[in-house]
Amino acid sequence: MSFNILNFNESLFKNEYFSILIFLLIAILLSCIIVLLSYVLSTQNPETEKLSSYECGFEPYEDARQSFDVKFYLIAILFVVFDIETMFLLPWSISLSQLDIIGFWVMIDFIIELGIGFVYIWYIGALEWD
Repeated sequence: MSFNILNFNESLFKNEYFSILIFLLIAILLSCIIVLLSYVLSTQNPETEKLSSYECGFEPYEDARQSFDVKFYLIAILFVVFDIETMFLLPWSISLSQLDIIGFWVMIDFIIELGIGFVYIWYIGALEWD
């Protein structure tokens, strides 16, 4: 069994994963070079004015660390849930002609369940802002 280094290299360069690996290594190398150059070439003289927070050119009136209302988090979670729903609906709508009747009714069931969830959220007042 002979191992020909030339054939090995040719097959390695023809492999599609090798080109992705080379691209990834070049991207990492260039990123490291840019970060290193910016650190080496920058002037580092920290001042109190540079390190202070910027609030439209004047001192802030009150502390910026205030607690948020839970309503913000609820709206954000609802947005994520209904945004992920579109992630499931888009491939289904594209491949609708290739699905059989079972795939069609499974997605109709999914849409109905999402509609019930939306009506429930609306009913309990989660979308109302008081």
